[in-house]
Amino acid sequence: MPLSPLGTLTSVLGRALPVLPVVAVIALLGLPVAPGGEGGATVADAVSGLVVLCCAVRLVRGRRRPLSRTAAVVIGLPVIGIAVAAAGAASPGAGITGLARYLQVFVLVPAAVLLLVRDRRDFRLLAWSFVGLALWQGAIGVHQYLTGTGASYQGEDIRAVGTFGASDIMGMATVVAFGLVCAVGLALGSGAARQRTAAVVCSLVLLLPLALSFSRGAWIATAAAGGAQLVLAGLRRAVKVGAVVAAVVVILVGGFGVGSAMLQERVSSITQVTDAPDQSVTDRYTMWAAAAGMWREHPLTGVGLKGFPDHRDGHASLALSSGSDTGGAGAAFRKQPLLSPHNMYLLVLSEQGLIGLLALAGSWLALLACALRGLVRTRRTTSGIGTAWGGLDCALVACGLLGWQLIDFMYADIGGPSTVLTAVCFGLVGWWALMDPASSAPRSPSRPVAAPGSLEKASTR
Repeated sequence: MPLSPLGTLTSVLGRALPVLPVVAVIALLGLPVAPGGEGGATVADAVSGLVVLCCAVRLVRGRRRPLSRTAAVVIGLPVIGIAVAAAGAASPGAGITGLARYLQVFVLVPAAVLLLVRDRRDFRLLAWSFVGLALWQGAIGVHQYLTGTGASYQGEDIRAVGTFGASDIMGMATVVAFGLVCAVGLALGSGAARQRTAAVVCSLVLLLPLALSFSRGAWIATAAAGGAQLVLAGLRRAVKVGAVVAAVVVILVGGFGVGSAMLQERVSSITQVTDAPDQSVTDRYTMWAAAAGMWREHPLTGVGLKGFPDHRDGHASLALSSGSDTGGAGAAFRKQPLLSPHNMYLLVLSEQGLIGLLALAGSWLALLACALRGLVRTRRTTSGIGTAWGGLDCALVACGLLGWQLIDFMYADIGGPSTVLTAVCFGLVGWWALMDPASSAPRSPSRPVAAPGSLEKASTR
């Protein structure tokens, strides 16, 4: 007897119950941020704590070993540098605050997401949640550009920032880029034709709000991650999709003139960072030099968590401005202080030293290696069959998300409401790299591995 619509909905919700808290974290990032808000914990951050609690409760009730040794080492490696840097912080308050934030973003929430995702169906649900959030934020951003209600950019309130406001101009760009990377991975996978078509449409739609974010770092990271996904999916397909994307860009910019003048100027500025850099680029280079100076004075342990702002002026040159100009999107004009080097690697190097950078970057590189090995194994399974194995879309999403994040960290660091999405991103990547049967890492002895055929049937039905 077929189920009623209500019964079907109840069945679907019951099936997805373990990952619904993670979906809630993603959905809550669609809520507006108070204009001029000064960082601090958000509702999404609080719910991410509940995600960790839900995971702990499930582990206690299940009475099982949660992680393999490989997964425990890879996920827990950053704790070494974080703990050492917290002990060397200028004050106990700064040490505790920094410790909590780093553990949330790079250890606790990723581990919880990794453990709550049970199979590829859960993985795809979270990937589509990323896409949904990106479409919502992107729609708001395009509306801001068209109506002149966005953040201030070159004297006009046209910069697309979504609900994040002028104080977090990278928030919408990050969300839209994550959604675009997920959509590309889902489109290149082997799911149903309807799902692939929807993913293609979403990825093309998200190109516009990403362009209107005027975020050079997000553009570079997205182009690199998307290109890598296309190549990993197959060179022939990469050429076809690249031609389609190029045609869409030409139509939007050349045919309809969507932000053509400002976009061209912004794109050209990427290649002018050494010849005639604008003040934002000068500030960034100056803060990078200051971070390197802090590291040279404290090479092993850095200046301590949350120590960059206190040591910045002692290492920065006079070229550094007093702050970046922000305004628009419902907020009054003000100078936003420059409290970080806008480079995650240099931030970690200056505050945690070589110990912290090697531990954190080592964890990321291990994730990347395991994710790529899982993708290679997935593609090898298709040889001689003629159709792609069901995990290809998950592999491309995971590799794309991690690649995007590692590249973007050269132009940005953690901070702002969208940071919790970075934690979810690392959790998704961690599941594919360390828990999925196609990955190279061994599973826990208490969780036997079934045959690939049975796993694929279970994950797609």
